[in-house]
Amino acid sequence: MIEQVLMNLAVNARDAMPKGGQLRISIKPIQVDAERIKGKMDVQPGLFVCLSVQDTGNGMDEATLKRIFEPFFTTKDVGKGTGLGLATVYGIVAQHQGWVDVESELGKGTTFNVFLPAIPGRRTEPLSTERMTVLRGHETVLLVEDEAGLRRVVGKVLRALGYEVLEAANGKAAIELWQEDAGHVDLLFSDMVMPEGFSGLDLAEKLREEKPNLKVIISSGYNTEMAERGRLTKGDLTYLQKPYPIEVVSKTVRECLDGK
Repeated sequence: MIEQVLMNLAVNARDAMPKGGQLRISIKPIQVDAERIKGKMDVQPGLFVCLSVQDTGNGMDEATLKRIFEPFFTTKDVGKGTGLGLATVYGIVAQHQGWVDVESELGKGTTFNVFLPAIPGRRTEPLSTERMTVLRGHETVLLVEDEAGLRRVVGKVLRALGYEVLEAANGKAAIELWQEDAGHVDLLFSDMVMPEGFSGLDLAEKLREEKPNLKVIISSGYNTEMAERGRLTKGDLTYLQKPYPIEVVSKTVRECLDGK
């Protein structure tokens, strides 16, 4: 989950520096007193670790700063951002009893400081080596994900597990692949929010008009958006929360295909 936090902040920094710049990532311990956490829920004073992600990009004005953690709020062009990256960061950090401070100025860059409670001392118990069984298959999966890096990784994993994978970056491309090979697609594995306002649920409903028994997995990095849409509980859909480990992907895909 912290990897997802770091990746989302790094991607935002990159997008804020279209002509290049510097990305600095640092980490340090910091003692936090009660005054500093005043007004922050579920946060206790003590030793924290501060993870800083700093860029020399465009920066943000005061009005934008007040809204950056709102789900679906984005300053990026249409099709280039879902508005869920920073909402996901906020949710993960809050889940770990931490918070995020942001410093930014137009034309002078932005710094995100992620504060997480530190664990004193060293870990003495051995890490568990127990891992979930990786489940394999042979069916055809239509994978729809607008984040190219994630799409490549998930596609590679599914192929290694024995599945045939058709990859699409958005709903329109997915429909084109479907029209070419609809009879062989057993599972739709789609991101919830995609460019052009055509969501994973919209895609699932359209494809199921032609193939009612199509298995569907909808993934998202921000679970509240799913709760706000009652459609998830209709039509036998499976929800997969981002970020997800490889073992969870294999288990979810297999159980969905097997009707579990």
